[in-house]
Amino acid sequence: MDRVGEAPAPRIRLDQPRIRRPKLLPAYDPEAFGRLSERIARFIGTGRFLVWMTVVIIVWVLWNVSAPGHLRWDEYPFIFLTLALSLQASYAAPLILLAQNRQADRDRVTHEQDRKQNERSIADTEYLTREIAALRMGLGEVATRDWIRSELEDLVRELDERREAAARGSDEGDR
Repeated sequence: MDRVGEAPAPRIRLDQPRIRRPKLLPAYDPEAFGRLSERIARFIGTGRFLVWMTVVIIVWVLWNVSAPGHLRWDEYPFIFLTLALSLQASYAAPLILLAQNRQADRDRVTHEQDRKQNERSIADTEYLTREIAALRMGLGEVATRDWIRSELEDLVRELDERREAAARGSDEGDR
């Protein structure tokens, strides 16, 4: 029931698209973010990254130990360096996990496609095996050249024998 003075709630119709509400958060492309995270994870996993990180840490420590006091920004316990490395690690770990998840998804899709291709190959192989077996069975019933030759030779021999028998029979009849 409507309260007094309130407008009735609009009915939601399924045959019309919903009215979009303005979003409070900015939109982003998850694929672009995923590709960026993969590039970062790929870079973090290289020797080049380790060399650059080592060089930066050595320069940082040397500067903050040997530079004049008023130019040092991080004294001996190197708390700012520790904070920077912790921040880098806290961002690197999720980016690496995201990249691994995306790679696992690609591997899963590739595995599924390979499995389907293997199933098709097995089905094709089974079909061809059945066809070859049917051809072999059919060839067992087909007259081959050698079989026909042997049958013709047998018939020629039989005709020769009959001719000889007929010739002997007519010779005996003449006597």
